[in-house]
Amino acid sequence: MLPLHFRDGHLFMEIDGALWLLDTGAPASFGSDSELVFAGVEFPLADSFLGMTATDLSDFVSTECVGLLGTDILGRFDFLFDLLNGTAEVSSENLEYDGQPVSLDEFMGVPIVSARIRGVDYRMFFDTGAQISYFQNDSLATYPPAGEVTDFHMSIGRFQTETYDVDIALGEAGFVLRCGSLPDLLNATLMGAGIEGIIGNQILNNRRVGYFPRRKLLML
Repeated sequence: MLPLHFRDGHLFMEIDGALWLLDTGAPASFGSDSELVFAGVEFPLADSFLGMTATDLSDFVSTECVGLLGTDILGRFDFLFDLLNGTAEVSSENLEYDGQPVSLDEFMGVPIVSARIRGVDYRMFFDTGAQISYFQNDSLATYPPAGEVTDFHMSIGRFQTETYDVDIALGEAGFVLRCGSLPDLLNATLMGAGIEGIIGNQILNNRRVGYFPRRKLLML
């Protein structure tokens, strides 16, 4: 069992007293140390990804952290995230949780969910590194406005977006998620992968969630 922290819209796992950004939207982990022992398994680490170091990351998320946990590490385990109690259970064995099942697909290791909006299904990345969600659709501006947000992406740095409250269903679980739109460069990357948005870490807040990437399953 590891401590789980939600700070300024970002999700961190505490390992040996140090904070790591938990990011299912990143295919590669990196950190200030050359290796990490996680759940009893030793992983070599690069010191950066797309030019971003742990120092840069700390600046972007306004929280001192020593690195990022991407899907190259996260995809090896089962997780029970419990932000109600601030804990994360991690296991190389199968964990069980009786929630609403949501099937996962993946692209380059990054998990994909099917999100239903106004009766239409959209393929979206499930990205715990995203503080808000994103809906790359012309209808976004027809939803109730929720204000401007400054976010960042490792490939382009900081950017601003207007956000809107969008009713989204994942399987049988319903949410009202604050959604923005991505800059053109990131949107083109998503569209090239057949992805129409991002489901951020809001769906983890104030609940328990099972994340079982090896079985391609999310339990809400």
